[in-house]
Amino acid sequence: MAASLPQKPGMAGMPPQQQPHLAPPGAASTVGQQPVPPQGALREISPVFLCRIGQETVQDIVARTMEIFQITRATQLPNGVTQSQAMYQDRFGKLQEHLRQLALLFRKLRLLYERCVEMTSDLQEGPAEILPYVGEELLSVKVEPCSPAVNQERKEVLEKVRQKNQEMKVLMDQMRNLLWDVNAMLTLRK
Repeated sequence: MAASLPQKPGMAGMPPQQQPHLAPPGAASTVGQQPVPPQGALREISPVFLCRIGQETVQDIVARTMEIFQITRATQLPNGVTQSQAMYQDRFGKLQEHLRQLALLFRKLRLLYERCVEMTSDLQEGPAEILPYVGEELLSVKVEPCSPAVNQERKEVLEKVRQKNQEMKVLMDQMRNLLWDVNAMLTLRK
């Protein structure tokens, strides 16, 4: 088995097959590993590749966080009992290591984010370009006058909608008050 290379702080927790740019340019690659590109290729990493590494980093962060929660859930408060001080020290050491790794992963994620923003800064549009119809006049649409019967029907429909909305508002207020009363009664019951 080949000896593992020392890892950079930002690449901790990443499998060797996903760290293609850690070895120096003249280093020979071992069997089963990807060939190492020259240093000039570091500048030509695509943002998509960086985003994939970022996604894997986020997954590592979530996994480490879940491990921290599992360790803390399994740990009982001492309650004045010092039966197994070594066990508590072991768990404390594991928690410290996980927190250190989390800090490194967050630093790595920040570096990846900054690099992606730097690489795609020319692709980003300003907010004015994203919003529709900003700076453009709306074309006026010709509307033919409606017959009086259509206008009258429209007014009737609008009035019915207003009435229904008012009825729904009253019902929602009644339901809210009922829920408050039920919650108050349940609270008093306890």
